[in-house]
Amino acid sequence: MTHFDHDHHAHSGCCAAKAVPSVADAVIRDPVCGMTVDPAAGKPTAEHGGHLYHFCSERCRSKFTAEPQKYLTATDPVCGMRVDRAAAKHFSRHEGQGLYFCSAGCKVKFEAEPAKYLGDKPEPQAMPKGTQYTCPMHPEIVRDKPGACPICGMALEPMGVPTGEEGPNPELVDFTRRFWVSAVLSVPLLIFAMAPMLGVTISAFIEDSAKIWVELALASPVVLWAAFPFFHRGWDSVLNRSPNMWTLISLGVGAAYLYSVVAALFPDIFPHQFRGHEGTVPVYFEAAAVIVALVFLGQVLELRAREKTGSAIRALLDLAPKTARLIGEGGSENDVPLDTVKAGDRLRIRPGDAVPVDGIVLEGRSSIDESMLSGEPLPVEKTEGDPLTGGTLNKNGSLIMRAERIGAETTLARIVELVAKAQRSRAPIQGLADRVSFYFVPAVVVVAIVAFIAWGIFG
Repeated sequence: MTHFDHDHHAHSGCCAAKAVPSVADAVIRDPVCGMTVDPAAGKPTAEHGGHLYHFCSERCRSKFTAEPQKYLTATDPVCGMRVDRAAAKHFSRHEGQGLYFCSAGCKVKFEAEPAKYLGDKPEPQAMPKGTQYTCPMHPEIVRDKPGACPICGMALEPMGVPTGEEGPNPELVDFTRRFWVSAVLSVPLLIFAMAPMLGVTISAFIEDSAKIWVELALASPVVLWAAFPFFHRGWDSVLNRSPNMWTLISLGVGAAYLYSVVAALFPDIFPHQFRGHEGTVPVYFEAAAVIVALVFLGQVLELRAREKTGSAIRALLDLAPKTARLIGEGGSENDVPLDTVKAGDRLRIRPGDAVPVDGIVLEGRSSIDESMLSGEPLPVEKTEGDPLTGGTLNKNGSLIMRAERIGAETTLARIVELVAKAQRSRAPIQGLADRVSFYFVPAVVVVAIVAFIAWGIFG
């Protein structure tokens, strides 16, 4: 079915003909990232095709000027209509992707069933060749490919500075899906287990013998499918001789589920010590499922928090433009990608432009906003021979500079790298926690075995 298969004229709530919005109702949006922009806030602007576009940052403006046609319009994922990105009133984000809609009706339809309209969504770009991966809790672990940390079992993350265009975290997407499946199936299990304690009689609706089979059917997808990453990490912790929380989770969930399965299939093999007051063997399907759901909840919250830690780095990256105005040998000027600039090149810095790289002023006089370095709000006067720092903002004059330090050698790049390293570093208390867990986990396992033996003997 194509995007145009529904009748636009028959649905007044979606894509119907609308009156031209008034100036008061107009929305001014950054066509690159989708953020709303206040024209009076002094943000970067660019003119294209006789229209003035507003941007949230110099980085977005540079992207637009490099490829303006890419950011002029977007396709409504529901109906397929073309939408003006700079004036779209209806915008939403889904798994890190910005989506534009022609009407509130299309936006509501998408938010109700996003998977229905994203069948052709492109896959996130693969990490560059040679990328190394490290554990966010144990930065001493470095690997050449994705995987799990041999110490704590957490998924390894790519090292280096994030670009802001990596797409959604695949582990977060996967764990979120597994969490919702676990939560939905755990709710009825929790009701079956807790209702008698609250004085509610379930036997009036379902017999006890049938209830056990319903619990088995509900708990099996949670334990056998959703919790599979937990068992994998738990097994790795045994192979690596580094007991951690995944060891306990996999043992606890696995023991509760297997014991309950045997109790449901072969209740007659259990002695009287394992039976309840009514002579039945209790099952613990709800414990296994609820533990899995709660662990997934904690993992999803942690992954979301870690995903947001890159926002500070991306804010720093936004300070540097993506293009520079190169002055050729004959005096001609052209906008070129920043990564093509070489040391010794002459660059033009126009009023309102960000300084692309570190260098020296050759000609001109202007005021430079260096608050990103010093925090000082007052601009600094720059004349011939004065140093310039990439990422600072030129105010009112025009300058010609010579590039001195480019790429990873610039001051801004070094600041970003320091922030990235600080985010990957761990607190000294983490080392103590690792040493304690090495003995704590086996101790818990031993106590559990002793408790099981005592239960089997004394009931």
